[in-house]
This record gives sequence, C-alpha cells and structure tokens, in this order.
Amino acid sequence: MEPRKSGNIIAPTGDPPRRGVVLVFAWSIALARGEGAALPTLNARTLLFLALSGVATGLSWLAYFRALQLAPASRVAPLDKLSLALTLVLAWGLLGEPMSWKLVMGVGMMVCGALLTLG
Repeated sequence: MEPRKSGNIIAPTGDPPRRGVVLVFAWSIALARGEGAALPTLNARTLLFLALSGVATGLSWLAYFRALQLAPASRVAPLDKLSLALTLVLAWGLLGEPMSWKLVMGVGMMVCGALLTLG
C-alpha cells in the first residue's frame, strides 16, 4: 500500500498563526522571567544575527511544509533531524566548539539512523 502524503499541509497560510502563538508564548516567558529589560542592551551584531536566524527559521519551515506536501512524514522527519548533525559540524568548523569522540559517534549514529529509515 502506498503511504499517503500530507498534501493538505498549507505552509504559507498555516505558518503565520503558528508563529504568532510562538511569539506570544516566548515573550510571555521572557517577561515573566524579567528578561525584557535586556532588549535595549543588545548590540547591532546580535540583532542582525537574531534577524537572520528568524529568516532562516521561516525558510526552514516553508521547506519542511513543502516536503510534507510531496512525501510522507516518515520520510521527511528523519531528513529534518539531520539539521542537528549539520549544526554540530558548523559549530565545530565555524565557532571552534570542541568535538569529543562521543559527540562524533553520536552524530554518526544519527546520520546512519536517518539514512536507514529512508531504505
């Protein structure tokens, strides 16, 4: 039996309400913890990286929703989880974060696991 695709996912229409909920929830937590006062102290570089992160997140979700329209979630989700491996490699290569043998083995197993699910 052919698996169903999640073709009724409506990324451009469904994403803004989801982001609105995330925005309200995140600000509620920050304000409840008294962290809102730190906002004016952020420098231009930090704000730029926060803005770029927001754009990357938005593009990522649009790509994810599009992938769900084209393939079943059981094939899309494992590929999406490879972003953690990519993040760790970029943190090591660009930010100089250390990589222990345990971390390398864990990332390797994640990549192998994701590839095995695509079998």
